[in-house]
Amino acid sequence: MSVIFDTTMAPTKRELMAAWLPGQAWFAGNAVPSLRVVGGFRLDDPAGEVGMEMILVLDEAQETPVLYHVPLSYRGAALEGAEDFLLGTSEHGVLGTRWIYDAAGDPVWQAQVQALVAGDVQAQHQNISNMLEPTVTMTRGTGAGTSESDVPGRIAAVLRRPVTGGTASTDALAWVNARWIDAAGNGAEGAVLELF
Repeated sequence: MSVIFDTTMAPTKRELMAAWLPGQAWFAGNAVPSLRVVGGFRLDDPAGEVGMEMILVLDEAQETPVLYHVPLSYRGAALEGAEDFLLGTSEHGVLGTRWIYDAAGDPVWQAQVQALVAGDVQAQHQNISNMLEPTVTMTRGTGAGTSESDVPGRIAAVLRRPVTGGTASTDALAWVNARWIDAAGNGAEGAVLELF
């Protein structure tokens, strides 16, 4: 079960995300992002080495706020070959220097998303230690090859700009749904990850 430390990070995750987002092809803004966390969940690393968090943030600096899904992985050392996915490093008040990656490029994250879709692991609460997140659900595609046995070895893809009620691509094996608070303060839900 995920352990959440009550401590500091410098720079913070939001600061790292705000600096990183404008460089992404799917960034929809024209101003420096001002991010508010509006949802998310965590996954556990069975080896206890890699932290994994799916973060839904609302960029309120834009004329119309934009929702982004930024999955992060946190490591105690650099991940070889993943330089293109690195957001930066941060000093964690308990764990020391952490290398923070766009989790889509982290093999531990890929494996745990596959395990989540297969029903082998459960989503963890974003902010409370040792608590499951029951609002995260899976939906299976209707095409051929949609059983749990087809999950291993598939590629997990991030839906970077989730929409309320959104689903995955028509050729996705399955997808993961999460909840967030929209710009109007209402609860919303949609697909945030898909498996091919």
